[in-house]
Amino acid sequence: MIQNKYVDEYIKLWKTGKIELNKERIMLICYLEKYILSRDDLYFDEEMHETYISFTEKWYFPLEPFQKFFTAFVFLLYKEDDAIFYEQFLLLMARGAGKNGLISSLSHFFISPLHGIDRYNVSIVANNEKQAKTSFKEIYDTIGSKEVLEDMFYRTKVEIMSYDTKSIVQFHTSNAGTKDGLRDGCVIYDEIHSYATFDTVNVFSSGLGKVPNSREFFIGTDGYVRDGFLDKTKERALAILEGRELDDPLFPFICKIDDRSEADQPDKWGKANPMFEGELSIYAKGLLRKIKTQHRQLKTNPSSRMEFMTKRMNFPEVDLEKSVATWEEIWKTGYETGPNEVKQVLRKIPDLEHRQCIGGLDYARIKDFAAVGLLFKVGEDYIWKTHSFVRKGFLDSVKLEAPILDWEEKGLLTIVEGPVIEIHHIVNWFIVMREQYGLTKIVADTFRLDLVKAALEAEGFEIEYIRNPKAIHSLLAPRVETIFAKHNLIFGDNPLMRWYTNNVYVKTKPDGNKEYLKKDEFKRKTDGFQAFIHALWRADELLELEVDFYLDAISF
Repeated sequence: MIQNKYVDEYIKLWKTGKIELNKERIMLICYLEKYILSRDDLYFDEEMHETYISFTEKWYFPLEPFQKFFTAFVFLLYKEDDAIFYEQFLLLMARGAGKNGLISSLSHFFISPLHGIDRYNVSIVANNEKQAKTSFKEIYDTIGSKEVLEDMFYRTKVEIMSYDTKSIVQFHTSNAGTKDGLRDGCVIYDEIHSYATFDTVNVFSSGLGKVPNSREFFIGTDGYVRDGFLDKTKERALAILEGRELDDPLFPFICKIDDRSEADQPDKWGKANPMFEGELSIYAKGLLRKIKTQHRQLKTNPSSRMEFMTKRMNFPEVDLEKSVATWEEIWKTGYETGPNEVKQVLRKIPDLEHRQCIGGLDYARIKDFAAVGLLFKVGEDYIWKTHSFVRKGFLDSVKLEAPILDWEEKGLLTIVEGPVIEIHHIVNWFIVMREQYGLTKIVADTFRLDLVKAALEAEGFEIEYIRNPKAIHSLLAPRVETIFAKHNLIFGDNPLMRWYTNNVYVKTKPDGNKEYLKKDEFKRKTDGFQAFIHALWRADELLELEVDFYLDAISF
């Protein structure tokens, strides 16, 4: 057994009912007690940890119990060689919980002679320069306000260096091109909710390992980018907390409310923001008053609820007046449980061989994306099998916040050359699908009418056109909402289709009719969803008599 007084004290606060923790932190304590604190090959470097606490409380701020608990594991080492046990740390909390302040003190300590590792460089990375400079500026200002620190550290507007260890702190934007080759000892990734892909982490992590005890910190509050870096990291964290990945070197500290109803219960807000645990500091009291004011204003300004839930409660919630479905409903097109639930089991797509289906096509913008698909109905479930074509020239000119190359590798899309997406790509896909399934009819809008009609009819397909696609959106909206809510729609393991769907903006017109538009005209594509809508327009009529498809093939 290994012990640390700050770890023990924090666990005791919870067990004695003095603080209330969310599900993920309860799971963390159980995981630690079962798999980590029971080991005899590890030890807490208590001397180094106490030195860090003294450094922080002298130059920055008093540390809260949860911060001392968290940082204890930053200094958890192997007995054999004094190497760190946890190499990565996930710090996911509500806005105002002091993430950047904690990172400022850690970064400053790491480059100091108190840490004692020469050239232990620290890179602070964020999506924009203002956020990347938040902790950097705090360190810069702290040094400038204390003469003794000015004698120990050299500072400019772009870097801070320890005279003794020659260790440097720099800030970077997440653009991989700004990486200037530091041999980092530590990388801090801020605002990780905005990372659509792993590209930034892959680039900056490649410089680690050249100095002892390299660490990475992933910090932030949840956001609106789904199926990106943060969602994948939360999946990874759950696997650790469940005991399924015991060799993963990530320490996951996740604070959030457990249920949306807790957003209306201030005594539960400590689950999302641990600053509100136990006796409140002066800072926490002021912050609590501010959040209570914001909460009261939700009655007269309900449009701000989504921001309040996401940033103050760390519990993302979509505005169903403007979105097709909740993220949990979109997620359940591929998994049996939602993204915030513990187990995620892939929904199995039933055998569709030779089943009747209807084709859907969105070929409106031939210079960027085109989407094709087949819609099946099995019992109450709709199954959507889809593929996309993306023009390389478009990808070269517009930086999409999406892992396009990963999706190509999964076979979900094809990147094509040329000034436009040629119609033969579309036709060939439907021909291949016809060989496997009972495909005879394809529904499309009237864009590129002559081009599409001639090419597909020449191959024997029956084409039905929707002359006013937006007119059918309002008619289909109740059915779309129902099949998402009842989990009667299956995409399978298709992050591209989830991306398309999450990008849809539902516009309610003055007459009450709804239209499915894009949340961003250029960077958030919806082609796959529009192709699905086209197929759904005729699905019930054409697929309800599926038995006839089989009977017609039988010679009596």
